[in-house]
Amino acid sequence: MGGDFVSMFQLETKKLLWLIGITFAMILSFQYLELPYGNVLFSLFTSNKIPISQTIDTNKTIVNNVTIFNQENSTNEFTIEKANATKDSVSITGFLLEPGFDESNKSSIVDDSVKSLGNVSNAQKVEENVVSTNLTQGFDSTKNVSPNVTTAVLSNDDNKSSLSQKSISPVPKENQETHATIPQVTTVSEMKKLLLQSHVSYRSMKPRWFSDVDQELLQARSEIENAPIVKNDPKLYGPIYHNVSMFKRSYELMEERLKVYVYKEGARPILHSPFLTGIYASEGWFMKLMEANKRFVTKNPKKAHLFYLPFSSRMLEETLYVKDSHSHKNLIQYLHDYVDLIAARYSFWNRTGGADHFLVGCHDWAPSETKLRLTNCIRSLCNADVKEGFVFGKDASLPETYVRNAQNPTRDLGGNTFKKKTVLAFFAGSMHGYVRPILLKHWENKDPDMKIFGKLPKAKGNSNYIHYMKSSKYCICARGYEVNSPRVVEAIFYECVPVIISDNFVPPFFEVLNWESFAVIVLEKDIPNLKNILLSIPEKRYLRLLMRVKKVQQHFLWHKNPVKYDLFHMILHSIWYNRVFSATS
Repeated sequence: MGGDFVSMFQLETKKLLWLIGITFAMILSFQYLELPYGNVLFSLFTSNKIPISQTIDTNKTIVNNVTIFNQENSTNEFTIEKANATKDSVSITGFLLEPGFDESNKSSIVDDSVKSLGNVSNAQKVEENVVSTNLTQGFDSTKNVSPNVTTAVLSNDDNKSSLSQKSISPVPKENQETHATIPQVTTVSEMKKLLLQSHVSYRSMKPRWFSDVDQELLQARSEIENAPIVKNDPKLYGPIYHNVSMFKRSYELMEERLKVYVYKEGARPILHSPFLTGIYASEGWFMKLMEANKRFVTKNPKKAHLFYLPFSSRMLEETLYVKDSHSHKNLIQYLHDYVDLIAARYSFWNRTGGADHFLVGCHDWAPSETKLRLTNCIRSLCNADVKEGFVFGKDASLPETYVRNAQNPTRDLGGNTFKKKTVLAFFAGSMHGYVRPILLKHWENKDPDMKIFGKLPKAKGNSNYIHYMKSSKYCICARGYEVNSPRVVEAIFYECVPVIISDNFVPPFFEVLNWESFAVIVLEKDIPNLKNILLSIPEKRYLRLLMRVKKVQQHFLWHKNPVKYDLFHMILHSIWYNRVFSATS
């Protein structure tokens, strides 16, 4: 009897060991093959982590810190650190609430809300005689844009998760994702490929419930992709666009159909307080004109294709930043609280995870201040840096405009004729950043054709600076502390061919404008050879560049009453275009 018991025990033990072995082998297989739930082994040995089922794209790659998504999705588990996991109420401290809003009921408003966070993340060159080639034709989205690929960040495309689950997603820790070695520079040619690839494959989060506006966006995309050929439009000069036919049709649809809801919540001066002069004036002018617009703005949020968050990144810094603290935490928290207020009062943020919301920020800090809670939004940013989280197909590059006269923003518009452009190249400015000192080291007082200065002496109306701009063939637009510079728009304003020296800078309206057709882009490493590069451009080509600068100028002008194709409309179009091409079917 005892022997039978021992034999039975040994048999059962062997069965148990076999079962454990098979289970372990299956886990390893799932991990190796990246099948669904392939990260379970990792999560078993991770402490203080919350495994959360989330849909991510395993075919996603990040090129030069740029997230690119492919179509096929698979469900994976990932782990993120605990952060406000048990939070059941929404802070709305510090905001001016509308009359009649009961603060005591704010918790009940969000009981059924789902807050979702996640990291979301060109076109063929247009020949002079071919102005309407479809961007999506002839491009193989499977080709490698770069051999350097970084670790994938999290996607918010929760298409396969239960939409009825009540949860508040934890906030990912800042700079949580790790990155592999990447190239120093993303060229404009690579940017074009990244943009085109994003249009082919990137989609925003699937709405938690569908509405009529979703179908309207999909219909608009189809009409843009099948736009009628534009052969000769007197207002649109084909060679300065990637695809003038698609741009014109997209712009027409924006005028016909786009509706924007502007949130009224929020206290001044950070919200609803536009300022109209200085180097950050772009966000102020857009805010002023958007809030006053009657064509695009709707009072019925259910009809809106886009939702505008009318805050000023400049006033955020000016109002809340503690001097010499080197901390932006309170600025970021203010924006988080504002979004919580919006999400508590309305259902629209939670419907798309913020994918149909947009912001316009020109301060240098705007990218870092909006990369967590606002990361799913369409961000129109002056500091459009490939290496600082700019997402092609979602974010838009905002022109930095230096407005000197709010009453007459187009004062002094125009430049000298070709024969009166006596200076080969001009630059003047403070020694911000690392590029400008290198520029002056090689060219300040070194060559009479190269008027390269530090900061010019003050003159009434900045007349010396404007005179040099108007009298120069090329205006050097060297980056400062960040990649953007108001000189890019100033050069176009004063009819001087811009020479952009700012690696990884995404030029404004990059989704539609072919910058290489009217500007010169020089890598930072080529500054010592700058004069030779400019002299190598034949006069015939220079005259063509100058003519195209004059043609593109209409897109970079502010008007107190907006006009067709002006700066206000182009900023709004960039946001509309990105929303149309990222909408989920």
